[in-house]
Amino acid sequence: MMSALEINFGQTPSQTVGPYFAYGLAATQYGYAFDQPFDAVLALDSARGERIRIEGRVIDGDGKPIDDALVEISQPDGTGAYPQSVEDAQAIGFRAFGRAGTGTDAQNRFVFHTVKPGAESPGEAPHVNVIVLMRGMLLHAFTRIYFDDEAKANAEDKVLASVPAERRQTLVAQRSETGGQVTYRFDIRMQGPQETVFFDV
Repeated sequence: MMSALEINFGQTPSQTVGPYFAYGLAATQYGYAFDQPFDAVLALDSARGERIRIEGRVIDGDGKPIDDALVEISQPDGTGAYPQSVEDAQAIGFRAFGRAGTGTDAQNRFVFHTVKPGAESPGEAPHVNVIVLMRGMLLHAFTRIYFDDEAKANAEDKVLASVPAERRQTLVAQRSETGGQVTYRFDIRMQGPQETVFFDV
């Protein structure tokens, strides 16, 4: 039964199963005539750090890719720094935040064009913060992307060390390189035996 508040004002997106993501948050990507302040490109030409591509799929409990999920990422640049203002972001060519839906790619992937992040502080491994929104979820889920070629830093990272050893691989992206393009593959599994570790933030 809906409350009087819900009857008078309706439910907010976080109180329903959606999805509202395509036209609400990724309008340009999906071809809607609305502004989209953030997209899948975090790093412009002058951004500091190694240029990389992060790609993957959001996978349901049956092992099928989800075609209406939305993935948001935030990260520092290659020096471990975040821009402090819009002007700073423009000056260094790095936006630090990206957003991509899975519904416009033939393989239902999210794809981000960015730089490999530097460590934000001593003892912390380079990583990307991730938020996942998808159908049937009333609240978004939080996870992280670490990098398989940062084994030493990963071993010293306190957050990664807090995860049971047998599940840490669900947070580690796999590097490949083709024709000079460095790609890190990271699938987000919402359920099942290889479910991605999500954090209570």
